[in-house]
Amino acid sequence: MIVDFKLPHLGDNITSADVIKVHLKEGDKVENDQVVVDIETDKATVEVPSDVSGIVKKVYVKDGQKANVGEPLISVEVEKKSETRNQKSEKEFVAQQTTENQQVVSPSKIDLTHHLPKVISIPKDISKIVLPAAPSVRRFAREIGVDISQVTGSDTGKRISLEDVKAYAKKINEQFTQKGFTGIGIAKEALPDFSKWGESERQPMSNIRKKTAEHLSFAWTTIPHVTQFDKADITELENLRKELGKKVEEAGGKLTVTVILLKVIASALKIFPQLNSSIDLEKNEIIFKKYINIGVAVDTDRGLLVPVIRNVDEKNINQLSNELQEMSKKARDKKLSLEEMQGGCFTISNLGGIGGTYFTPIINSPEVAILGVSKSSFEPVHSNGKFEPRLIMPLSLSYDHRIIDGADGIRFLRWVVNALENPSSLSF
Repeated sequence: MIVDFKLPHLGDNITSADVIKVHLKEGDKVENDQVVVDIETDKATVEVPSDVSGIVKKVYVKDGQKANVGEPLISVEVEKKSETRNQKSEKEFVAQQTTENQQVVSPSKIDLTHHLPKVISIPKDISKIVLPAAPSVRRFAREIGVDISQVTGSDTGKRISLEDVKAYAKKINEQFTQKGFTGIGIAKEALPDFSKWGESERQPMSNIRKKTAEHLSFAWTTIPHVTQFDKADITELENLRKELGKKVEEAGGKLTVTVILLKVIASALKIFPQLNSSIDLEKNEIIFKKYINIGVAVDTDRGLLVPVIRNVDEKNINQLSNELQEMSKKARDKKLSLEEMQGGCFTISNLGGIGGTYFTPIINSPEVAILGVSKSSFEPVHSNGKFEPRLIMPLSLSYDHRIIDGADGIRFLRWVVNALENPSSLSF
């Protein structure tokens, strides 16, 4: 039996990817979970493993080609009785649903002393309670906000495919675009004919640049940003950093201001939990997170990437230094995975190594705050009746004004400044 292994769902709003490397050729034997291709999408290089095993009969993609989600990558000849991972998952899902429903109406499971359960009848046809769609399709629909019960399947037996879900979502979006609005309600404006004024050249956006543009446009237009500025005197902190830096280097890391800020921000988020939250407008709820994962913006030749350091509050300065160094290297070497850029609670964007004084960083939704760090410089500071040169670091805090009031925003920023100016109080 010949089956097609298709490019699976890769993440929210990802419809295509660039093929970096194809690992198989016709005639090769492929096993379950063996890497078929390396792709680049959504700011990451991802290895795509096969969910079938057998002999490769045809390879549909080449290095450097663009592949769409749901399109076949390879055709594989498998045994008739073998099943793909998705088919097995769906059978397990159906079996689980049947068992759960049987348990609900089983008399031996009913405790009449507490309550009388609702009477539930189990249809003979399991398709009446389980939608004809693979678990991966149901998950994709759920992630993009589509009610899969409203989607009509086009495959045999009205089975719902990924393409059916995408077609339904596209139809909904077209209702907005036909009225002259984008998917987030912004009026579109046609570009002028630039050739009237001189020569120009068009270049396609890379996947990273396209995703960055979409994500930041959404954040900027949907989040009411407020940015507050302050300065931190880090003269004493810099002396301590140089002193502790030797020990950190011996452990294989590098003690930077960003590493120290990770510790400071982790402590601040415990005191100001509203900055470690997300907003759910559909349910009118604020989600307060009990964990502290902090993203750190990394400048690469492909654009800005934000790896996430997890459980920052549980790690010491050596661990954070080594992990940040490793994640930054992976970002620049195109080895960062999608998972390593997800789950952040707060973001630090440090441009101090490049220059500048202040800037207004855009919040990395669904987070509610981001700290911008600019280049430190010596300034004359009046102290004890005289001016002294002090090393001053400019800070910019952008936050979501729907959740964070101005008073809380400046309290958070002042707490961070005070911590940086009194390094003896920090626990490394």
